[in-house]
Amino acid sequence: MPLDQLPVDALADAALQRATELGARHADVRIESSRSLHRRLRDGRTESATNSVTAGIGVRVIVDGAWGFAADSSLDTGAAARVAERAVAIARASAPLSVPVELAAEPAHPDGRWRSAFRLDPLDVSDDLITDRLVELSGALLGGRGVDHADASLLAVSEEKFYADLAGTRTRQHRVRTVPSFTATTIGDHGFATMRTLAPPAGRGWEYLLGDGWDFDAEIAELPELLAEHAVAPSVEPGRYDLVIDPTNLWLTIHESVAHATELDRALGYEAAYAGTSFATPDQLGTLRYGSPVMNVTGDRTTEHGLASVGWDDEGVAATEFDIIRDGTLVGYQLNRQMAPLLGLPRSNGCAYADSPGHIPLQRMPNVSLQPAADGPDTAGLIAGVSDGIYVVGDNSWSIDMQRYNFQFTGQRFFRIRNGRLAGQLRDVAYQATTTEFWRSLEAVGGPQTWLLAGAANCGKGQPGQVAPVSHGSPSALFRGVNVLNTVTEGGAA
Repeated sequence: MPLDQLPVDALADAALQRATELGARHADVRIESSRSLHRRLRDGRTESATNSVTAGIGVRVIVDGAWGFAADSSLDTGAAARVAERAVAIARASAPLSVPVELAAEPAHPDGRWRSAFRLDPLDVSDDLITDRLVELSGALLGGRGVDHADASLLAVSEEKFYADLAGTRTRQHRVRTVPSFTATTIGDHGFATMRTLAPPAGRGWEYLLGDGWDFDAEIAELPELLAEHAVAPSVEPGRYDLVIDPTNLWLTIHESVAHATELDRALGYEAAYAGTSFATPDQLGTLRYGSPVMNVTGDRTTEHGLASVGWDDEGVAATEFDIIRDGTLVGYQLNRQMAPLLGLPRSNGCAYADSPGHIPLQRMPNVSLQPAADGPDTAGLIAGVSDGIYVVGDNSWSIDMQRYNFQFTGQRFFRIRNGRLAGQLRDVAYQATTTEFWRSLEAVGGPQTWLLAGAANCGKGQPGQVAPVSHGSPSALFRGVNVLNTVTEGGAA
């Protein structure tokens, strides 16, 4: 049910009043309604089609210095008051075992409203229109030379969120995200090979599938030829290569080796069971040479079309942009209101998020992005500076250890670079390094014309597990002397 059809202010008043009566010194209320759809097609025929709706209220309190949280799907004032009572009871039961909670201050935002940059909510589009477009693009892919199978997938989410707290903040937000993917498969004497579109998930509406922000028709038209070349490409010789990495691949390396590594709860060891801690501990803040001097990374929740972009986070903190790595040095962490005082900071940088009203907000990453050079070259200019190397395009598999330090990444497409020019595709490429070795080998970043906002819709964290959408912007970038493995040889298949 859309939030404008719910008495959200009355529900919040009932919960906050009851929490106050029971002794809460902090209380906040989230009322959410989230609709989603998922479609999967195989060779132009629908394999699965699901729609879901989640709605409910979550109440978080601090009582006797301890957190309490409770949630319910009932949306009437009596239920809201009872949710507050349960949250207070949980806080009181937890208090003897808790370290007293202190929250960074945040100005009140009494009437905040924010809507992400979309033109047409994909959940308001008819099933027929959605299916017709996916069938059309699948048919174009199947019609390509050598394509034996075509898979299409579309996830779309429309998320509405109301937040209120005892300090006087009340915000309403509505954002959408669209996650399309098309994969071609060829089968022949070479075995089978697949190639996926590079179109990233985006904080855009249905217009994204129609060409606003990405030309799907053009990309699908060129995919069969690229796949055919890839299927018969030579396998890479392992060794050290200069790499030019496209933002369609580098976003994932940023996500795993920088964004997760600079979550303060992970760096402090508070978050460990889901994907480990971090080598980038707070005692190294301001001194750790994370990368080369051309490495500048920011966190932000303001980028247009970003998957993590909001007006306010799930603690009522206004969206902002902040430095994480400046000139190659670690200078900042991602924070929520509980984490900020642990670094002696007066205010959070707005990184709290919960994936449903039934979950408590966690410290989750904002859009974490590598910045381009203002006067940097285009991708061809970076390639021109390489005599013997590889151009890496598109994301695929990855592996990274529990301290976010030793890693390996593959990709979708690899092009040999000889004497500054592309010289055909390669197969079976993976690049391997430690986080600091890799980022210190960064010699140059491309200009703003190479910058692309990519990302993931399903970043996992927490227990119970939660997923969060997040974008990572990146320019094309040149790395010198990176260790390259042959994945077939490493897998023992050759």
